[in-house]
Amino acid sequence: MTTAALTAGLDRIPDQLGYLVISEDGVLAVSLHRAEPDRPSPVQSAGELENDEHTAGVIMQMVRTACRFRLSGSAEAPFKRMSVILDDFVYVATISGQKVFVVKRQNNQHQAVCA
Repeated sequence: MTTAALTAGLDRIPDQLGYLVISEDGVLAVSLHRAEPDRPSPVQSAGELENDEHTAGVIMQMVRTACRFRLSGSAEAPFKRMSVILDDFVYVATISGQKVFVVKRQNNQHQAVCA
């Protein structure tokens, strides 16, 4: 699958400020740069997240941490999507195959979240 096919829908997300497509090994059909072996690399990026290796590293560390919380006996990742909600924007990370798609969106909901 080409990089353009992977990111085609990301540009159409409402209130999207930027995106990253992160691969553990940093390899896709077209990559912007190579990462160090132990650091994830955004292999495709745009907008406010263009070439943002720091955010890619933080998000991947959060994903790895969350993946450690597996239900006993389950081979699947314990989640498919993770949201980090801040005052002005939201990061939404979606796991699909061997890639993590991260979208930074404008946060239009300024209400308290009750759990």
